Amino acid sequence: MTATKAYAAQSSTSGMAPHDIDRRSLRNDDIAIEIDYCGVCHTDIHFAQNDWGVTQYPVVPGHEIVGRVTAVGPGVKAYQEGDVVGVGCMVDSCRTCSACEAGLEQYCSEGMTGTYNGEDRHDHSITFGGYSERIVVSERFVVRIPDKLDIKKAAPLLCAGITTYSPLRHYGVKPGHKVGVIGMGGLGHMGVKFAKALGAEVTIFTRSESKVGEAKKQGADYVVVSTDEDQMAAAAEAFDFMLDTVPVQHDINPYLNCLSYDGTHIMVGLLEPLEPALQTGALVFKRRVLAGSLIGGMPETQEVLDFCAEHDISCDVEMLDIHNINDAYERMKKGDVKYRFVIDMATLKDS
Repeated sequence: MTATKAYAAQSSTSGMAPHDIDRRSLRNDDIAIEIDYCGVCHTDIHFAQNDWGVTQYPVVPGHEIVGRVTAVGPGVKAYQEGDVVGVGCMVDSCRTCSACEAGLEQYCSEGMTGTYNGEDRHDHSITFGGYSERIVVSERFVVRIPDKLDIKKAAPLLCAGITTYSPLRHYGVKPGHKVGVIGMGGLGHMGVKFAKALGAEVTIFTRSESKVGEAKKQGADYVVVSTDEDQMAAAAEAFDFMLDTVPVQHDINPYLNCLSYDGTHIMVGLLEPLEPALQTGALVFKRRVLAGSLIGGMPETQEVLDFCAEHDISCDVEMLDIHNINDAYERMKKGDVKYRFVIDMATLKDS
């Protein structure tokens, strides 16, 4: 066991504060990683504040991790000391079900083991995430960071990136398709970049007139202000796909009407019951599909990193001193970040 500095929440109201944890000794296929950067995901807030009622305290969030290999177990074959690697949203799965065998570990029939607030399959301890000095992870759940990527900007690709890339790839977005991206936050701005790189015509849907210029700067071909009835009417039945990245309650019914027949509305942000209720007639009468998508498996997570290196895609980030994490959470709730906070873990090591 290795004593490790971290930041943790002790309760739903405690906020984040310094906390010491232990990292396990290396198992046969384990990799020890010294963490350089960790992205801050909205999911971190949900777990720190127990918004979903499943948090086990203390909780150390963080599942957008980039660092350097410091040691490897005797069975490790793909990595060696000094390699720059990443760890995303999961650190284990059953590895034997049909989903795992297909490289879709996120849909493991027994449930994936989350990078934090998960239960280790071997010793049943609770997993701790990337708001820490170091982490130990099985080789299978580690990815290689391409040399061409800025490692600070690569960290959010391990969640925000793969969350938007995976459904676009799964549903076959290609040149000629029209894609609407709902929301202009950490997920939304990545969705624009990926859809454009895949050759689609991309429209951002935003509630804020003030984001029109920024949306176009991110590469959107068009912008629809969703609070403008005339603009929404003009967008009716115009899109093949709607990528819905909004993580809070919102009415999806107006957006369904923007889909053509056989169009697909993909939910990647909201993990709660829909309010107001879904008007199923909008699906039935146009053979539309309402779908969901969760991150990606390990092969696809490596694929998105390689895709970003090839197409010069990165996440827009604001660097963060970990001592300011509570303020960052409040800013994220207000949408006051462009578009992802990334913690410089040197600020933890120096504390």
